[in-house]
Amino acid sequence: MLSTDIRRTFLNFFADRDHPELPSASLIPEDSQLLLVNAGMVPFAPYFLSRRQPPHPRLMSLQKCLRTVDIERVGKTTRHATSFEMLGNFSFGDYFKDEVVPWAYELLTEGYGLDRERLWITVLDGDDETVELWRRLGFPDERIQRLGVEDNYWSMGLPGPGGPSSEIFYDRGERFGLGGGPAVDKERFLELWNLVFIHQLRGDSDYDIRGELPARNIDTGLGVDRLALVLQDRAYICETDLLSPTLRRLQEITGEDYQIAPTRSQTSYRIVSDHLRAGAFLIADGVLPGNEGRGYVVRRLLRRVVRHGRLLGIDGPFLGDLVGTVIENLGGQWPELITRRPVIEQVVGREEEAFDRTVRQGTRLLDVAILSAKPGGVLPGATAFELHDTYGFPVDLTAEIAEDAGLSLDRDEFGLLMQAQRRRARDARSAGPSSDEVYRELLGKLGPTEFFGYDQLSGEAHVLGIVSLGTVSGSGDVAVATEGDRVEVILDRSPFYAEGGGQVGDSGVLRTRDGGVIRVDSTKAVGDGLYLHSGQISSGVVSVDDEVFAEVDGVRRGATARAHSATHVLHATLREHLGEHAQQHGSLVEPGRLRFDFTHFDAVGPDQLAAIEGQVNERLLSNPEVRVWHATRSEAERAGATALFGEKYGDTVRIVDIGDFSRELCGGTHVGYGSQAGPVRLLGEESVGAGLRRVSALVGLDALRHADRERRVLGEVTRLLGSPTDTVVQQLTVKLGALSAAEQQLSAYRRRELDLLGGELATRGEPCGSGRIVVRRVTGVAGDELRGLASDVLRRLPQPGAVVLGLTDGERAQLVAAVSSGEAVELLRDAGRAVGGGAGGTGPLANAGGRRVEGLDQALELARAVCRRVLGGN
Repeated sequence: MLSTDIRRTFLNFFADRDHPELPSASLIPEDSQLLLVNAGMVPFAPYFLSRRQPPHPRLMSLQKCLRTVDIERVGKTTRHATSFEMLGNFSFGDYFKDEVVPWAYELLTEGYGLDRERLWITVLDGDDETVELWRRLGFPDERIQRLGVEDNYWSMGLPGPGGPSSEIFYDRGERFGLGGGPAVDKERFLELWNLVFIHQLRGDSDYDIRGELPARNIDTGLGVDRLALVLQDRAYICETDLLSPTLRRLQEITGEDYQIAPTRSQTSYRIVSDHLRAGAFLIADGVLPGNEGRGYVVRRLLRRVVRHGRLLGIDGPFLGDLVGTVIENLGGQWPELITRRPVIEQVVGREEEAFDRTVRQGTRLLDVAILSAKPGGVLPGATAFELHDTYGFPVDLTAEIAEDAGLSLDRDEFGLLMQAQRRRARDARSAGPSSDEVYRELLGKLGPTEFFGYDQLSGEAHVLGIVSLGTVSGSGDVAVATEGDRVEVILDRSPFYAEGGGQVGDSGVLRTRDGGVIRVDSTKAVGDGLYLHSGQISSGVVSVDDEVFAEVDGVRRGATARAHSATHVLHATLREHLGEHAQQHGSLVEPGRLRFDFTHFDAVGPDQLAAIEGQVNERLLSNPEVRVWHATRSEAERAGATALFGEKYGDTVRIVDIGDFSRELCGGTHVGYGSQAGPVRLLGEESVGAGLRRVSALVGLDALRHADRERRVLGEVTRLLGSPTDTVVQQLTVKLGALSAAEQQLSAYRRRELDLLGGELATRGEPCGSGRIVVRRVTGVAGDELRGLASDVLRRLPQPGAVVLGLTDGERAQLVAAVSSGEAVELLRDAGRAVGGGAGGTGPLANAGGRRVEGLDQALELARAVCRRVLGGN
């Protein structure tokens, strides 16, 4: 059965049982505590915690997942994959164990045709209820194994929903192991489906159960990759139809048969196939290679691919070609791969190129360290740290190379060095005065702030909390704050937009009925919608439970809204001119200005930038309506709305349409019609990282003021040149050319003057031993010309020779010495002290200087005496 049939069979089965399908979420999770979506249930966590109402009490999904913990196992075991697809059915307070266990059995045996005699079950030790359910389906006790929390309790790995599980395994036969069931051998007995009975709130570990959830829920996860492994009778995931096109193309590149390749090479084939798929999915979701967080995961994966490609004997670039097989094979199910194909291909190609340079530099250091170590010994952690810190070598890659050389890596030493580096970085950052714990407690106590500022810029509100930032009234969560305090005020409702989506937060004023005034200079949101109005109390007292009148700075808000609408139009226009890959990767929307980061790999030239600016302004001038509407996330995606990288969205999303050319998910503030944004002036374009470009722009009045300044500068240039505006560039080019020619002519005259002076000084050389010396004060010579003049004079003297020249510029005395042999600085040590300074230089040229200009003549006499002594002239 092909993977397309595996997906369809599951989804049809649960569709018949009233499960609407929820589209796959991005690999970038909403929960900031998670690095990546590592299981199919992660996007459903808010429903299990009752933070959001699910669209239906029953749901199903096909979710893309990625787990970094299994990277080292990939290719070595038959069952592990970095990225994978997870089918799941979910119940939110609806059905529970009695329904889901028989359904799972029915689908596996009847839907997929698996032999029931080869199915094994594990349950959490003590869960007799679930054991009995499997017995009723005919499973003998010897094929139901009771395991501990480590095996049969499921959570996301952090505080949140969790519960006991029952896992379904398939016996792959003796060629994969000796037997004993999944408790003994998880290679032969392959886990296919995990049924999780989520009804508990987990604390810091799976042993730390804080209580019951509001409802009993079901979360299941059936791995498409593993089921394909069984149904297609393959040994490794890379041999299934999910990855086999990549494996075939890789064999064409190497000219080798994977099936008969050495064991080590087979492992490399599997790693390349697996990691390239994972990297493609991450890049498609907007993650670019970097040195931290998700970016580091992409970089680590791709660098492992490059290294194992080199181990397979591939010398030239191959990733850009090979990743196309991933896109073509899986793009039908995952269209984002096709949409982002240009970016994916360019990112992997450039990362391969960059890592080749890194490998050449870092490998030399690593080779020396490996050769210096004793066979079977330990590679110092300091070496791994230097490779990581200087060359960007992932520590796991260093450990892998060391292991290939028969060495183990001192990870403890590496960890200590990394901790010290993080501590230095942490100490270098100024810690904010507010505590995350304070915010968490306030959010739990007060709940989210109601925002009503899309349509109103002022209104009544109630003070729910005050966080003092440490002035008159102390710091932390306080009940009262007084004049002069800097505070963060929490209201039950607010017209102030909180910083988000690249848009800065609002500023304005909060006024109490008793005369208290808070000048709000910024607004931000923490947690799940707790608004903090930051500012200073300019008069009076503010207390919790006060009624306030909240008023947003309307001028600033209007300028920000203009910039935000212009940003959307710029985004749409960039994609039209540069390609669909030019997607937003960060922005800053401020009053009257914007900064926009987007994915692109080449500089945008001045002519193309001008064309983009022109079309942005044409679109705004056509005065398109800015329309806001709401829909479910899936409806918005079907309507073609663009979701932005790194942003979090709920089940119901806000969509902003500008004319018929821009449709984006957005929570920001906007103008009503395009022409209200005013003109847009693109100031320039630059690189801000691998595959990332940045455009900066002014909007509205700021753009007009900038144009006015340029107009005035142009008018002044026109006046100075005495030519019409339309010929000013031509006239300026002519005059600059004439100026350059004049400067070259003057330079030639000056060189001739110095040449004559050098000749004249040489003729005044004094006999000294068997050579001659020149020690003179000179005038009409610039300080930067003195060294060249001294060298020229020395060249003209009979050898041996020495030259010391001095001058003053009114504030300083300067001397230069040139000598045919020895160290010239020896001629100037006494002279330097005579002018109140010192001497420096190595070899045949040296200089000295000081502010005692009146000592120059004495300095020259001292230098003359040293010259005579050095050249033997007494």
